[in-house]
Amino acid sequence: MITRADKETQVKAIAEKFAKAKGAFIVDFKGIKVEQVTNLRKKLHKSESEMKVVRNTLAKRAFASHPGAAKAFEGSMKGTNAIVFSYGEVTATAKALAEFAKDVEVLQIKTGMMEGEALDASKIKFLATLPGKDQLRAQLLALFKEPSAKMARVLDMYAKKNGEAAPAQA
Repeated sequence: MITRADKETQVKAIAEKFAKAKGAFIVDFKGIKVEQVTNLRKKLHKSESEMKVVRNTLAKRAFASHPGAAKAFEGSMKGTNAIVFSYGEVTATAKALAEFAKDVEVLQIKTGMMEGEALDASKIKFLATLPGKDQLRAQLLALFKEPSAKMARVLDMYAKKNGEAAPAQA
């Protein structure tokens, strides 16, 4: 049996994880095998996330210090739940969860939260389709590079055209 001091320690630890996390998701993991949970944890670790199985009553107590989480998760804390804390890119965590949910249909992504805003299942699916931060940076750099690359090609073509018509000077 868990003592009151242990419960307070767990509530404090959950509250600290919410304070550090950029986003969080509530998932129902009932029916998932141990190996599958281990694989999910490994995938989440790659995206700077972690999954914590918590008692619903203790999680609700931890939400008291985070009003955004309390509002986002108030109706979803029923049954067997785990909280996935995202410390890095929230989109990467959403992608990892969505991909895993495709493979293991038993996993249900109930709800989520990003920067204090509640996310329903459709928003989480949309978030999972967005490119990651590194991919967005690469696309932006390609956009910056394109005009100068076009200008260089035009100047090169002009130089080649004029170079053929005029004799070379020494």
